[in-house]
Amino acid sequence: MHTLGRAVAIACGISLFSATAHAQTIRIAAASDLQAALPSLAERFERETSKRIAVTFGSSGNFASQIRNGAPFDLFFSADVDYPRQLADSGLADAGSLYVYAVGRLAVWTRADSGVDVVKGLRALVDSRVRRVAIANPEHAPYGRAAIAALRHEGIYEAIRGRLVLGENVSQAAQFVESGNAEAGIIALSLALASPLRGRGIYYEIPASYHPPLEQAAVVLSHSVQSAAARQFLAFMQRDDVVGIMQTFGFTTPSASRPR
Repeated sequence: MHTLGRAVAIACGISLFSATAHAQTIRIAAASDLQAALPSLAERFERETSKRIAVTFGSSGNFASQIRNGAPFDLFFSADVDYPRQLADSGLADAGSLYVYAVGRLAVWTRADSGVDVVKGLRALVDSRVRRVAIANPEHAPYGRAAIAALRHEGIYEAIRGRLVLGENVSQAAQFVESGNAEAGIIALSLALASPLRGRGIYYEIPASYHPPLEQAAVVLSHSVQSAAARQFLAFMQRDDVVGIMQTFGFTTPSASRPR
């Protein structure tokens, strides 16, 4: 298993508790771009409150579908704001709890030994040495939709659409590039800045004006059995010090995200 895959497995392993502990655990479905930031924040919250956090990472669209089918989560941290709003509109989430916790950013990432100069930007992807470009599946991953929007903005989508390989989520897209199964990937900046990708490759931060804002929202689910604790965690995420930590992982705040 590649290093990024191990990181996902370890993070998802947070959710393996005894039946007794499970009853006292805040269960979070989280977009995979949070796999670097959220585990450390969850540990900090646990130390401060003695409450447990169980995080499962995946694609936002798949989680929304699972929640509609009764998946037993307390909180949903989506990579966009639309899925949480749709759940709230259908009565499956508390609309009053909806909180835009961050705005994600896109990056083009490639291994240092690929020979592809992504510092030139998205147009580096038309290089003949780039046979495969990994992105998250746009059908259920907001980062995948943003990637396609950025490619269209630069007028190169049609030129490389046949080279696209789709990850189930943005983390899997990053794994494809890390493993060498794709020469480049359009991934979350948060993943490019974190281990194991940090130091193993080079990246280009895609301008925010190239795609619709990746406003990422969280919401407490209506069937939560730990709704009070879930709200406490949302309040924790709104603290200035926690917002500052999120920024170190490549996220921006909603008020600072929109291009001028």
